[in-house]
Parts: sequence; C-alpha cells; structure tokens
Amino acid sequence: MHIRTGFRLVTLLLLAAGALANAQNHAPNPYQSIEGWAKLPDGRVWGATSAVYPANDGKHIWIAERCGANLCVGSDLDPVMLFDPDGNVVRSFGAGMITWPHGIFVDADDNVWIADAVGYAPVPEGVGHTVMKFSPQGKLLMTLGKKGVAGRGTDTFTKPSDVLVAPNGDIFVADGHEGGSNPNNRIVKFDKNGNYLAQWGAAGQADGQFMDPHALAMDSQGRLYVGDRANSRIQIFDQGGGHIATWTQFGRPSGLFIDANDILYSADSESNAARNPGWKRGIRIGSVTDGFVTAFIPDPEPDQDNSGTSGAEGVAVDAAGNIYGAEVGPRRIMKYVRK
Repeated sequence: MHIRTGFRLVTLLLLAAGALANAQNHAPNPYQSIEGWAKLPDGRVWGATSAVYPANDGKHIWIAERCGANLCVGSDLDPVMLFDPDGNVVRSFGAGMITWPHGIFVDADDNVWIADAVGYAPVPEGVGHTVMKFSPQGKLLMTLGKKGVAGRGTDTFTKPSDVLVAPNGDIFVADGHEGGSNPNNRIVKFDKNGNYLAQWGAAGQADGQFMDPHALAMDSQGRLYVGDRANSRIQIFDQGGGHIATWTQFGRPSGLFIDANDILYSADSESNAARNPGWKRGIRIGSVTDGFVTAFIPDPEPDQDNSGTSGAEGVAVDAAGNIYGAEVGPRRIMKYVRK
C-alpha cells in the first residue's frame, strides 16, 4: 500500500469508528508516575514549563522553564538546564536572553533550539518572537526572527511555539501561539543556514490550515507532524507542505514526540467539555505505522470541573523508554517509567 494512501485509509477508519474518544480515554496505562525526579538547585523553584527534550546520548534531558514563574523578564536565572539521569542539573544557560521558553529541540550535534513565544503578560519592547540556536555549552549560534518584532514576513514571527530540525539540517518553525487571535497560523521552513525556503498555512479548519500550531515532530520517513491544538488534531505533511493525513485520535495535542521506533507521544493538556468534548487530558501513545492509540497516561491532576488546563504540555522520551512530561499548570516535570 502506498504510504499516502495508507495514512488516508487509517484516518478514515479511525474517524468512522464509533466511540473513538471513549476508546482513546481508556487505553491501558503501562506506566508508573515519578514526581520530583528533576531536582533544582537549592532555593530555586519550578516555573511553568512546556519544553523538554533528550540529549543525543539518550540519557541526559534538556528542560527549559520560565524562571520560577511564567515569564523570565527581569530574572537572572538560567532558564535552560541539562539534567543527568539522576535528575541533577549539570549545566545551564540563557539568563537574560529568553523571555518565555515554549518549544525546544536538540539537533544531531546536540545544539539546543528554543522557541521564544513571549507569553501573555505585558513585556518590554525588544524581547521574544524569535527562535534561537545554542551550542550545548550555551553559546548563541543563530537567531531566526527579529527580537521583539512581531510579524508574518520571511524573517519575522509572532510568538513561535516550536522548532524542529530535519536530518538534512532544514529548520521548521510552528508560528504562532494563540491560534485564532494570532494571524500566524503557519509553518515556516528554512535551510540549515537560516535562509527562508517556504511556508504554508492560514487560520482555519481545512487541511493545511491551523488554529494554534503548537508542536512539531518528525518520523523516520521524514513526515512532519503538527500539533494543531485549537483544532484538536494532528496534521501530517511532507517536508514541502503537502498534506498527507489528519488525525484526531491523539486528542488535543500540546506537545508531540516521536521516538527511534516511530512511536508517537501526544501530550493533551487541554481536552475538556468546552474545548474537546468527550476527551480526557493526558499522554496518548501509539505507532505512526498504523495510527492507533495503544496506551494512555491520564492527567495526574484531573480537572474536577472539566473546564481548565493541566498536565503535560511538553513530552519527551529517553533511550530507555522513560517518558517526561513538562507541565505548565502544576509547574513540574513528571517522569513515567514502565511498571
């Protein structure tokens, strides 16, 4: 079966199946939760965090948090930290350089990319709206966008949510945060040197349109997965922006991660009666080969009135298969290990 045809067929079968939400809400949970794995230096507390990604050794974990609050403006703390397998900070950087770390990616050379989406609170002029590339030691190597300048041009973003670097070095940016109130519902593509190549997307619900493109991931075949959060779906594209499939079975995705075995992890931090009726928040897991959800880690802090936001916005997996959830609301990192 042709890959594109197979993806469309799986999508149609899943959409046609009865009680889809109920099935995905009740998939088995083969993981146990570990809270407090990541330990901050004495005197420091967790801020909101949606940014987590493994280093290339598969053991160390990069986390970017919002300086003990939900904004780093005026803070002298390093928001980007590297944790060893025991949860200890071994390196940090970024003080005074990042406003609201939202998305993170680690490339093949262990460079750390941060999408600085600005956030909601009033901020001073000259900050945010950029994607930054740092060396593993924290040296700024590249900046995409213009710091403090919101826009929809080939060299500007408005609150970029995430960044991904393809194996050939091409860079993809999900731009921008806030969905319907933000005109930049698009994916922007650059070459490895930061030169603009292409873009696609606009506000809407049709194939190739977005309402808050919030997360990016890529499978072993080079297909790009976009967490189209406010539309409660994942859209799958080729690297030229050609639409391949639309999946709703992974909930309302805030964060995406695809591991070396082509297993997809989707962090749903927003499903509720108002935003995505019938769906529960948590982390859904399944193979990109067939698109079926095979496991579900429920939100560790269920929303009693079914109206708020909680749980992991960011999700990542290490080489041993341990899952890490970066939580904006509870302001913590959860670790999930096989039972």
